[in-house]
Amino acid sequence: MKVILTRDVKGVGRAQEAVEAKDGYALNFLIPKKLAIPATAAALKEAESRAKAVHERRTLDEKLLAETFAKLAEVRLTIRVKANEQGHLYEAIGPREIAAALAKETRLALPEEAIRLEKPFKELGTFTVPVAAGEAFGEFALVIEPEA
Repeated sequence: MKVILTRDVKGVGRAQEAVEAKDGYALNFLIPKKLAIPATAAALKEAESRAKAVHERRTLDEKLLAETFAKLAEVRLTIRVKANEQGHLYEAIGPREIAAALAKETRLALPEEAIRLEKPFKELGTFTVPVAAGEAFGEFALVIEPEA
């Protein structure tokens, strides 16, 4: 049975894709759980237009992120946190904290998923933070200082 997926289904396909599924699987699982709809001519045409809109939106988002990454190259973000005498932080600095500080200080919105850290920062110092989304890559400087 041919169906159009309304959401990404692992092992089957991506949202707005027309796929061939076994009748029992489609009728007893995909359609009742609203993961798919039967592939009629009208539904296929609508799915095609939705897929095109999603593709255009992703392209625009990637372009905006690339512009943001270019602006980030000049940024030197400073975060002040509590630390002990040896320079170890009481709380680790991860993508969530970095994205929040970046939005607050530079007004550049950056999704947490774009910040690619191997592990959270747990010490004072100056670090290079890599960012990536789709085909775009960049980095910026992060300075972690103790609170006064």
